[in-house]
Formats: sequence, C-alpha cells, structure tokens
Amino acid sequence: MKRRILFVDDEPNVLQGLQRMLRSMRNEWEMDFAGGGEEALRKMEQAPFDVIVSDMRMPGMNGAQLLKEVARRYPNTVRIVLSGHSDREYILQLVTTTHQYLAKPCDTETIKDTVNRACALRDLLASKELSALVSQIKSLPSLPSLYTRIVEILQSDDPSLQKIGQIVSEDIAMSAKVLQLVNSSFFGIARRISNPVQAVMFLGLETVKALVLSVHIFAKWDSNRVKGFDIERLWHHSMAVSAMAKRLAETEQLSVREADEAFTAGLLHDVGKLILAGGLPDAYQQVLNESKKQNIPLWLAEEQAFGASHAEVGAYLLGLWGLPTSIVEAVAWHHRPANCPARTFCPLTTVHIADALWYQDASANEQNPPSALDVELVESMGLTERLPVWQAVFKQATEQGGK
Repeated sequence: MKRRILFVDDEPNVLQGLQRMLRSMRNEWEMDFAGGGEEALRKMEQAPFDVIVSDMRMPGMNGAQLLKEVARRYPNTVRIVLSGHSDREYILQLVTTTHQYLAKPCDTETIKDTVNRACALRDLLASKELSALVSQIKSLPSLPSLYTRIVEILQSDDPSLQKIGQIVSEDIAMSAKVLQLVNSSFFGIARRISNPVQAVMFLGLETVKALVLSVHIFAKWDSNRVKGFDIERLWHHSMAVSAMAKRLAETEQLSVREADEAFTAGLLHDVGKLILAGGLPDAYQQVLNESKKQNIPLWLAEEQAFGASHAEVGAYLLGLWGLPTSIVEAVAWHHRPANCPARTFCPLTTVHIADALWYQDASANEQNPPSALDVELVESMGLTERLPVWQAVFKQATEQGGK
C-alpha cells in the first residue's frame, strides 16, 4: 500500500519544486499538496495521511498552529516541519508538536529517508492505539530528584552548562528530548550527535533554560501513577546498562562514536516503559500483575497485553524524534537482537549483553524472571570465547559502583 504524504507551503513555487523533486517516489507515495493550513485540514478531513510535511511561516495559520491541530485530530499522522527559519523562537514553538525538523533547502534523499524511516518505524507497532499514544507524546517524565536539581541550577545566578549536561545525561527523558532537538536539521550539524552532554553544550544555556522553565518540556514522574512501577529502580538499571554498554564497546575496540551510541542506547533502552506506564497507567498496572502471576519477563507480558513490548514502543518514539539509527535499533531489539539484520558487534549487541548480565546478577532480588542472553547469536558471531571477558568487565564495573 502506498504511503500518503501531504506537503504544505504557501509558496506555489516551493510546492511545484517538491513535486518535481519527488517525482521518482510516485510508485511508493501518494502525494498531495496544500497552499496553507486551512486547505491542509480540509484535505485531511477527506482522507487520512500517513505524514504531513509543513512549512513554518505561513499567513493565517502557521506551521506550529497547523501541526498542533493535526496532533489533536489525527494523532497517527507523523508531523514534520520543512522550513527556512531556524531561530530559537520558532524552534520552541514547534518542540511539543513536531516529530522532526528539516531545514530548507533540503535535498531529495533527506526528505525520502526521513519520511520512509518514520513510516517503517510505525510498522513496529501493529496497534493503532499504541502508535497514536506515542505520536502524541510531547515530553517524558523525569526522575524527580534530577528534575529538581536541573531547575535549581537553571534558576541560580550562575548556572553551569557542564553541570546541566551531566544531569541530562543521567536522565532518560531529558536525554531523549535534547537529542531530538540537536539532531534536527535546523542546527545544521554535519553528523548525528549521540552524547547528551555534547547535545546540551551545543544547544546552549538559553535554549535549555527556555525548554525547562518556559516550555516545560521536562516534568517530574508522579510516583502514585502506577503502583509497583519504580522509576528509581528503572533509573539505576538504565544507568548501569549504559555504563556497561559503553565499557563493552571500548573493550571490543569500537569507535568513540559507537561507544557514545552504546552509552545512550543503554540509557534509553527502557524508555518504552515510561511511555506505557505514563500513558496507560491502569493497563500497565495489569501488565505488571500478569508478569508476576505468570512468572514471565515483563516484555512478554507487555506483548500479550498490547501486541508490542516497551522495546518497540520506545524505538518508535526515538525514531520519530530522529535519533541516530544505531540507537533506535538497539532500543528496538535489545531483547531480540537476532531480529536485527546486522550481524556485527555494535551498540545493539552491547546493550543486549549489558542488560542480560545485569538481570542475571540481580535475579535473586528481581521480581520478574530475567531477560536471557542470546547465546546462539553470540555463537553465530564467533564471539563465544569473549563471554568470560564481558563477565569480568561487568564484575569490575559493579565493584567500582557502576551498578
């Protein structure tokens, strides 16, 4: 089935240029074009679209207003901005309504890759209800103590960007959001940034301050939301897996970039739990209960209830937000790494191993059965003899306080 894509711009020449530029996609995409927000909404009333790509500055209804309305009426539609305006005021208007940001002029391959990737990720979620839930997410809840610390620093007389970056790098929600922003085309970065501290340094103090204090893009987790869901435990686990994944990447002599990606993938690998617990608290409470009752891993209980686990849910959100592919893949398949086409030692492998080793070590105190290491995959990669090395690295990391 063809993907339906709607392009919106008040300049006819721009729409004509897009039509010419994307002519090669006619066999894969069913494209429509609108000269403004009102016309776009009329077209969407007539038939649903998979993706909307809108300009920012338009007379009458601007891009931010249009995408806010699209988010409300059509939550399953992927929302992308294609604009020549990159000042901070416009970025802050878009941060809660837009999945990705592309800067004009934009080449054909970038548009094709962005749209196709967003649509492919949605195929991870068979449930329209789940994809709608994820598509509507503006921000994620943070560990209360970290949220309080970052607000205090930003409200101080002399806030330190380095300290802010360090706090962000310890929080799942904050890391995901700053990486979404910094990897947008508006900032014109030649390479993908996967290190949260680097992302904060690049965004700068004023942007981060506005995000936290004005736009309120971060929020504290309500501990009473889901009984039995311990965000403190999730944080400790995510920090341990991220540190271990990075050490494994360094042990296997991956590049500095891949080690950064391993760290961030480890930090974000369970972000889907925040999404499900925050968006579907009653249903997730039942999932937690069923996991204990049936004595099965939580991700299997999630699949029984929702048709997908926190792995696919988290990967869908991070993919929508434009995070590096290696991070999205690591999140998507950290429980089933054999499902990923790649058969190399990569950030996905490090996260899977770190996650499995953590659960093996913590299984005596774990309420649910641990996630198992995919030994067959390790054997197929010819790395069986490395298992004792990884276990030794894990032991050393935990003894040094990495757990």
